[in-house]
Amino acid sequence: VILAGGQATRLRPITETIPKCLVEVSGVPFIDLQLRQLAVQGITEVVLLVGYLGEMVARHVSTGNNYGLKVKVVPDGPRLLGTAGSIRAALDLLPQAFFVLYGDSYLRCSYAEIQLAFLNGQRPVLMTVHRNERRWDTSNVVFADGRVISYSKQHFLPEMNHIDYGLMVFRRELFNSIPVAHPADLADILAAQVKKGNVTGFEVRERFYEIGSHAGLRDLEEFLGSSPSPQT
Repeated sequence: VILAGGQATRLRPITETIPKCLVEVSGVPFIDLQLRQLAVQGITEVVLLVGYLGEMVARHVSTGNNYGLKVKVVPDGPRLLGTAGSIRAALDLLPQAFFVLYGDSYLRCSYAEIQLAFLNGQRPVLMTVHRNERRWDTSNVVFADGRVISYSKQHFLPEMNHIDYGLMVFRRELFNSIPVAHPADLADILAAQVKKGNVTGFEVRERFYEIGSHAGLRDLEEFLGSSPSPQT
């Protein structure tokens, strides 16, 4: 599942006429980079959740054949449903467990290793984390002994040295309690599950890249310009 429904206000004026996932990175629409990267990882099916200017995304991606994937584009509808609300709206299309990543994240990690960690962890949620030390963004995770101990996007603790990396695995039943067509935030779902001790942590050593801001966009373009294999 790719969450690509936000209005991308931090990327204005670029995103006044196009959605964030179609912003070009080194001349290539970002969603192309992301979907090709998933195909290389062995992913075969993608549910792409869109909101703001979502019809442009649907036309560009189509069925996903150009990426070697099967893609289903699901719009929020008349109002934006938020990251968890949009997953709830697409729940009938999803299997018992699935990956979730943000539509502005360029991640260098092994999906196969993360899937194995999720299965071995035997918890309903897995969150990838990175030892951020407040370098790339505000650290918001306490991680220890393979488990996420504390997580918040609002209340930051001194012992928070990790950050959520941008890739998660969820069991489907966690979204059943969200009313259909009701806006809901994925961060609230995560925080509640962390408090219950239900979140396995998987530490990724490589830093993350994102295009949620102009600075992030410049960082990714610089990385891809220096990377010998930008698609992996």
